[in-house]
Amino acid sequence: MKSAVRFLPAVCLAGLILAVPAHAFSELQEVQMEEPEEQPDRESVPGVERGPNLPDLEVPLPDPLRPATPGAKVAEETPRVLYDVMLLPEPVRRMRESIMAACKAGDIEALRALLSTGPNATQLSLSAVVGDPIEHLKSLSGDDEGHEILAILYEVLAAGFVHLDIGTDDEIYAWPYFVALPIGDLTPPQRVELFKLVTAGDYEEMKAYGTYIFFRTGISPDGEWEFFIGGE
Repeated sequence: MKSAVRFLPAVCLAGLILAVPAHAFSELQEVQMEEPEEQPDRESVPGVERGPNLPDLEVPLPDPLRPATPGAKVAEETPRVLYDVMLLPEPVRRMRESIMAACKAGDIEALRALLSTGPNATQLSLSAVVGDPIEHLKSLSGDDEGHEILAILYEVLAAGFVHLDIGTDDEIYAWPYFVALPIGDLTPPQRVELFKLVTAGDYEEMKAYGTYIFFRTGISPDGEWEFFIGGE
């Protein structure tokens, strides 16, 4: 089942880091004592060698790691923005190239063979698509041939991307990376990149919503085209 999180500004979950206090041996005061003729065996401290003139040191063990409290929120981390397509798995890279080739050729019908079907069909709308998926894509375009939507799809895939939900069933490579960043915190260079896809007016509207709401697309690690949707 596809995760609805993919279609919202996604954030990668960072793991909780539990710090354990360290005890420096320099903090232990040297104790001088006469070694008894017979001394009971003690467990040695790993990594510490005892000499004949050194006393046994009992180093306190750290507190046991405690599991995270059930239901506790995990700190959110902004995912890394990627541009190098060679970082993509080969199936993802191949699907991206095939989609972009169809777009560049102006052949919307060529996308049909790239769309997943059945229960895991490529999602083309936030609501159910009734009828032919290619005709639906044409309906999103400002022209009858679907060339405008092909241009949008091409530019989306030409943008930087993010790798989301790593290690889960919902792992995805998503374009453009704006889907995973706070839209109001974009840097000047990032806003220039955004304006390749939307207008300044669109950007102001997105800031009011608090999220990127234009077209985005995603490909699973095994090369399945998962979705291509707009804000609707």
